[in-house]
Amino acid sequence: MNFGDKITILVIDDSDIIRTSMTKFLSEYDVEVLTCNDGLEGLQCAVESKPRLIFLDLLMPNLDGLRLLKVMKVLEDLKHIPVIIISGHTDKTNVLEAMEAGAEKIISKPLTKEALIKAINEVLGNDFLNATKRLAQFSQIEKEKMNKELKRYFANSLGQRKLSIKQSIENKNKELLRLIIHELKGSAGTAGFNQVTELCKEFEDALLLPNNTWDDINLLSQNLLTNLTQIEKNLLN
Repeated sequence: MNFGDKITILVIDDSDIIRTSMTKFLSEYDVEVLTCNDGLEGLQCAVESKPRLIFLDLLMPNLDGLRLLKVMKVLEDLKHIPVIIISGHTDKTNVLEAMEAGAEKIISKPLTKEALIKAINEVLGNDFLNATKRLAQFSQIEKEKMNKELKRYFANSLGQRKLSIKQSIENKNKELLRLIIHELKGSAGTAGFNQVTELCKEFEDALLLPNNTWDDINLLSQNLLTNLTQIEKNLLN
């Protein structure tokens, strides 16, 4: 199957961990992975690069994924490009809206390499990745090294994340706190920290409860912050 001389996959997600991990996941294939961290930048990049496939997050600043998807599906140069939604919000309403807007498939965070490859094969066909696989296969040692690099990259980001959580609680900004926890949930799972992902899920659910006070939220945050600090100590010391 001939996909042209230059195969490009575009990843539009505001999580640096998701963008980095997807680039690493696809590094054994001879494809160019372009990344953007918000909807407006992603739209411009899509117009300029005409990628073979687009991965798109739903919850992003400036232009959210659902609105961006609707825009792309009415633009002549972009409407034929398949879009796979990657999001922590995979409830029935979001799934239905995204599919009605033209998404080919939806996969949930935390993202795994297996889920990523499966989604690409289902949307583009098994021959797509087989045709682009590099001759040199990664050894188990190289794969373990990549996983360690991803975990360390995540750990290096925790100082700023913890500060953002504390500041949003101090300022009683529940919407900002929800966005921070949502992004952390997907990033942690992708980096292999499933316990943090579960804590973030509990935190997100608690933020939706109308009777939760800021004292309750602050108590919840302490457990999460303690876990994040322990990850920093284990990986950065």
